[in-house]
Amino acid sequence: MSEEGRFTIHLEQREGFLINVAFDWKRAPDLLMDEPPPLGEQQGPNASRLLAAAAANCLSASLLYCVFKEEPPENCLRAEATCIMVRNEKKRQRIGALEIRLILADVVTQSPRFARCKTLFEDFCVVSASIRQGIPMRVTLLDGQGVILHESE
Repeated sequence: MSEEGRFTIHLEQREGFLINVAFDWKRAPDLLMDEPPPLGEQQGPNASRLLAAAAANCLSASLLYCVFKEEPPENCLRAEATCIMVRNEKKRQRIGALEIRLILADVVTQSPRFARCKTLFEDFCVVSASIRQGIPMRVTLLDGQGVILHESE
């Protein structure tokens, strides 16, 4: 699970605001990014959407690793990432906050490790811990029925 050191991702503009992202992993497919109109045509996610997805993915992986180690069961977690856009004092659009909701199946919440992991996993998520240094983020764990199991500040 460790990714120490450096990595390089290559981006190349195709046309307009359409950017191809080539990852440093040979088995990872390229990703097309684009901007919403009027700049782009929404042919792919923009950077704000990828940041929200990255935070939700990292938190999901951290929780699953803490609870199950290398073998999490299939389809035991869903996530929702909400990005709240604001304007700063210069009227420039910024990410004002992120809200991440992890919806957990019973197999997660009934695991003997869940009680400890629900208060521990966020500290091991590289992405969300880094984002939190500049962007407020609230993380909520819910069961399949929508009951809040844990909420960070």
